[in-house]
Amino acid sequence: MVEETTLNLVKELVEGSPERKFSESVDLAINLKNLDMSQPKNRVDEEIILPNGLGKSLKIAVFAKGEVGLNAKDAGSDYVLTEEDIKELGEDKSKARSLANECDFFISEVQYMPLIGKTLGAILGPRGKMPVPLTPDKNVADLINSTKNSIRIRSKDRLTFHVAIGRRDMDVENLAENIETVLSRVEHSLEKGKHNLKSVYVTTTMGKSVRLV
Repeated sequence: MVEETTLNLVKELVEGSPERKFSESVDLAINLKNLDMSQPKNRVDEEIILPNGLGKSLKIAVFAKGEVGLNAKDAGSDYVLTEEDIKELGEDKSKARSLANECDFFISEVQYMPLIGKTLGAILGPRGKMPVPLTPDKNVADLINSTKNSIRIRSKDRLTFHVAIGRRDMDVENLAENIETVLSRVEHSLEKGKHNLKSVYVTTTMGKSVRLV
């Protein structure tokens, strides 16, 4: 059950924002305080599975071969890339950047991780899109399905950062549950929990914003 305060704020946001001709994103603007963000230990870097997804389909690329590659394709991966593809992307930076911008998440069999780090790390790393390692004990289809409902929060060295938590046309209760899931994880990652939160706003792409914290 979500808190009534969160639910009412989401209702206020959705009902108070003008209708658009496209599906607006619903985002959180998170402002931290009393933290030295030059220290890596104070930075937020979390991967979170949203209980109700993002309300849109995410693009996923998998670095794999053989049966794992076939299973990835069957599970809905948009791209299945081999070792040769990795080397080709490493030589064609423009193509690599295009793929990095197009895809939301990357997954890779563990044996390809060193090669990806060497050839594509400079492109994927700054975007927060280094592949999730597919270890032998994991099923690629399960990982793809969980990844489709995942978001990555990275504050880097900033006290203020934004994260998408859904779409405006989603059910308000589902949006509220996603918001509380994200805030709970953020608070747990901070040294002093909620006391390191200066403010949190919920906003739509082109609409109003409401203060949650």
